[in-house]
Amino acid sequence: MVTEAIRLLLFPTLMAFAASSDLLTMTISNRVSLALIGGFILLTLVTGMSMSDIGYHLAAAALVLLFTFGFFSRGWIGGGDAKLAAATALWFGFDHLLDYLIYASLFGGALTLLLIQFRLWPLPGVLARQAWLLRLHDKNAGVPYGIALAAAALAVYPDTAWMKPFAF
Repeated sequence: MVTEAIRLLLFPTLMAFAASSDLLTMTISNRVSLALIGGFILLTLVTGMSMSDIGYHLAAAALVLLFTFGFFSRGWIGGGDAKLAAATALWFGFDHLLDYLIYASLFGGALTLLLIQFRLWPLPGVLARQAWLLRLHDKNAGVPYGIALAAAALAVYPDTAWMKPFAF
């Protein structure tokens, strides 16, 4: 029962939290990535994942972290985005990594285009009093890419081995 709850609730809940946090504050807490890592470790223990499979998942996460750290160092993405992408890759391994990255790219591009349009319009007075909307509307602010990363993760997650026991 605990295993099913972790599979069904932990990953989607953390992704939804990461997306909403990035939308509202333009930050993703390290606790989200740490909880994803902890959940992955717990699931590997209770499901009996082989050491070689664990190694492949760790390698996928390390590869993503390497690239996203490079992106972060160039100012292209935030540090929370880099850690979230790597922690997500840990759950997906190489089996679903390409799907995740493609979805993240597509959703991120769409999000960026929407934000560009949103930032061209003046905010109505009632909305201009909302700090999170002002932050989002600021033309000098970045893109809350955690939204795209979380949406991509939620699009891919149902196809993963973690969800196979619930397939109909």
